[in-house]
Parts: sequence; structure tokens; C-alpha cells
Amino acid sequence: MSCCPDDATPAVALFRSLGDPARLAIVSRLAQGEARVVDLTRLLGLAQSTVSKHLACLRDCQLVDFRTEGRQSYYSLTRPELIDLLRSAELLLAETGAAVALCPVYGEPAQTIETKIVTTS
Repeated sequence: MSCCPDDATPAVALFRSLGDPARLAIVSRLAQGEARVVDLTRLLGLAQSTVSKHLACLRDCQLVDFRTEGRQSYYSLTRPELIDLLRSAELLLAETGAAVALCPVYGEPAQTIETKIVTTS
């Protein structure tokens, strides 16, 4: 099952694909350059199958792609503009402070995975 349902508007699908802490952490890591599933698994402390499912979601939304080299697959961002979007969101959150919060009726809080948007020059 894709994290980007066919009936969702493009903006909803985009933000839904970024709405999971693990996927956001993957995108942040890929902003630094290519990574293998094993690299992401070690970074996130998640099972390989879980990381692969998150990568599949991001691939379905055409935010990441991969290339193979021998038996290894190297994942990378397809749209560098995504980092600009995340930086803008970080600035917005810094300015709004506590005014922007998770809706208390949204559901159970997701497991926290520390993410920091990486500034690439």
C-alpha cells in the first residue's frame, strides 16, 4: 500500500509522504548525499524492512530514486527543491513557536526520531 493514495491531491500526498518522522529523517539524510538501506537502517535504528517500506513510499511519490552498483542500491533525492521546502518549514516553525502544534485529535504521537534539516552548500 502506497503512502500517497491515488485520491489525494498532490499537496496532500506530498505532505503525507513527509508526515512520518522516519521518512523525514531519510529525506534529511539524503540531503547530504546518497545512502544505502543499511546506512539508513543504522542511522534510524529501524529494521531493514521498515526502512525499505519508507523508501518505497518516497519512491512512489517520486521524491527519491536509486541506482544500483553491484548488489548495492544507492538512494538519493530526485528533487533538491525538497530541501528548500523543508528549510522554509523549519523557519516557519521557528517564527511561530508553540502556535504550530500537532492537533490533539490527530492520533497517537509518532515515535520521535530526531531530525534536523541539513543545510547543504
